[in-house]
Amino acid sequence: MVSLHTRRHLINFLSQICAMLTVFFGLFWLGWILLTLLRHGIPGMSLSVFTQMTPPPGSQGGLLNAIAGSFFMVMLSTLIATPIGILAGTYMAEYGQTGWLSPVTRFINDILLSAPSIVIGLFVYEAYVVTVKHFSGLAGSFALGILVIPVVVRTTENMLKLVPNRLREAAAALGTPQWKIITMITLRASRSGIMTGILLAIARISGETAPLLFTSLNNQFWSNNIDGPMPNLPVTIFQYAMSPYKDWHSLAWAGALLITLGVLGLNIVARSFFRRNMPGD
Repeated sequence: MVSLHTRRHLINFLSQICAMLTVFFGLFWLGWILLTLLRHGIPGMSLSVFTQMTPPPGSQGGLLNAIAGSFFMVMLSTLIATPIGILAGTYMAEYGQTGWLSPVTRFINDILLSAPSIVIGLFVYEAYVVTVKHFSGLAGSFALGILVIPVVVRTTENMLKLVPNRLREAAAALGTPQWKIITMITLRASRSGIMTGILLAIARISGETAPLLFTSLNNQFWSNNIDGPMPNLPVTIFQYAMSPYKDWHSLAWAGALLITLGVLGLNIVARSFFRRNMPGD
């Protein structure tokens, strides 16, 4: 009869094997995707991708206007949504221990966090685009901003809760007002974690296509008009990949590789930054 000690070792060994197989299974598909992108994307990479506009079929060109439009909308949406997310997360962590507002806000935030991006795009389309009767980069920024808010709210709340209460109690014992405790102590102690959440939110929205199809649409030319259709990389990739033209396919693979490397880099930076700067360390 197998002893209890031997059975525990056997169960532990099998659990480790299952865990390792699961990890390798996930890494296999990730590696396959990255290798496919590298195989098709690297031949399409050239200096013209970063210096020329999106071309008509059969012509030489690049993705400069799409890259610039995506960068502008991502930055604008982050600037709009980040203060809202930080303020909401701060309220739930510092003031929302009692009452009904904080649980309701947290519940709605969890719904937004898991909501499909196409639903957000349809909402902004109905609420804004239909009202003004035209697509615009501003509408695209609104849609992306709605995707940023729940990530920043969740991260801000969690990071503030990691700050030791003894810091708050020490400041309160010296007669420090609560607003100053929050701004000068807890937010400063958790700023690295909050910044990590912002970077992860940027990584999430950088490759979103569905919301932009309903809001900013696209533009084949350089555009600084935020109140009109604005070029962006995700929709350009979608349109070029669906086309029958090989030169457009090459640019689509190059654009997909750019977004993937950018998102991967942001995630790596955010994870490394968070590990080195845990609140309370």
